[in-house]
Amino acid sequence: MGNHSIEGVEAKEFSVLNCIDLSNPDINNSVSLLKQACLDSGQKMKLLRNEKHRGYTPVLDELLDPENQVHVGDYKEGYYIGVEVAEDDPEAQKPFYGPNVWPAEDFLPGWRETMEKFHRETIKVGKAVARIIALALDLDVDFFDKPEMLGEAIATLRLLHYAGQISNPSQGIYGAGAHSDFGLITLLATDDVLGLQICRDKDAKPQTWEYVAPLIGSFIVNLGDMLERWSNGVFKSTLHRVLGNEQERYSIAYFLEPSHDCLVECLPTCKSETNPPKFPPVLCRDYMNQRYKDTHADLKIYNNGLNLPADTS
Repeated sequence: MGNHSIEGVEAKEFSVLNCIDLSNPDINNSVSLLKQACLDSGQKMKLLRNEKHRGYTPVLDELLDPENQVHVGDYKEGYYIGVEVAEDDPEAQKPFYGPNVWPAEDFLPGWRETMEKFHRETIKVGKAVARIIALALDLDVDFFDKPEMLGEAIATLRLLHYAGQISNPSQGIYGAGAHSDFGLITLLATDDVLGLQICRDKDAKPQTWEYVAPLIGSFIVNLGDMLERWSNGVFKSTLHRVLGNEQERYSIAYFLEPSHDCLVECLPTCKSETNPPKFPPVLCRDYMNQRYKDTHADLKIYNNGLNLPADTS
């Protein structure tokens, strides 16, 4: 092709873009084209999440509900920011501690400072909520403030973007598949676009889903799986999902988990001779490692192009 110009802007070639036909019954082909476009375009993949889950997570990187998500993964992208620990600090050897992945300062001036401040301030909110939970479980108010609990927390901030892909539960297409979060609690800030749904009784058949109205200027609090284990099922973790509706949607999730070496086991106030522990004790680091492994794509698929798993649906 020759040179082309529009309103004085000259380009030598037209960019070749992947075209996705939503009426095409071959969903594998559509998924492959979409994921390849995400891999080839923009600066984001230069900041791809690392083995400590810091950095950018592409569309379809996460699969939260494999039983119902027949189309490979979530139609969302995200960015993980955790507790900042220098690479030469011995604490950085822990699975979920280490340096964050940051874009260049001249690319996003002030962004790192803003995110670090948000992280610092939000953990204060999380600890305040944890104190209320402690009292509700007949524990000392500072039970979760101990060093082995939230004193050295695994606290992860995640920025989420849903591009507007229309969800269709009957076809296994979701912005985020149904799941409960891994840790103690999650603090969720959203924009004003509807999309988040919760299921109040996750054991019901069939499940009933309700939309959660956006709360601008407030946090929505999801209870996590570790809290369900600690409380012996007194407090159930919040089953939730996100449905897309053609509108872009943004949210910020702040996942609050205890320290790496915390042993999550039934609390003394939540068990008795007639109500023994329902869950075995588990180390936080082991539980978190397994849950991330179960729900995130293997980083190897991004190293040498695209190697999508076959669709067996």
